[in-house]
Amino acid sequence: MSKPQSERPFADNEAAAHGRMIKSSARKLNLVAQMIRGKEAGTALAMLTFSKRRIAGEVKKVLQSAIANAENNHQLDVDRLVVAYATVGRALVMKRFHARARGRGARVEKSYSNLTVVVRERAEEATGETA
Repeated sequence: MSKPQSERPFADNEAAAHGRMIKSSARKLNLVAQMIRGKEAGTALAMLTFSKRRIAGEVKKVLQSAIANAENNHQLDVDRLVVAYATVGRALVMKRFHARARGRGARVEKSYSNLTVVVRERAEEATGETA
């Protein structure tokens, strides 16, 4: 007896990739994820390549992984992929202390985040000629 297989959480025309424990706060990571939401996959990759934010490189890796999953695991057309959504969540926060004057200590929080990128193959456009 084995456990019944769970339903696939995404549609047949979608593929996902997860980035776990990314060394950035969720707030900063969400700014970069916001840039690519709803964009075509190629455009989103170009935006992340030339972004000045440090975390854009990590987001680019996750997006490339989602595109590769779509192509290799789900046989989707890479040229018609769109970033359906990119969600950001908090992971653990390491608490550290920084020495301050007069024997005091200041709390330093080192945040980590999780990122999920889902790409969707957009529908075929009807290119019929009307005469």
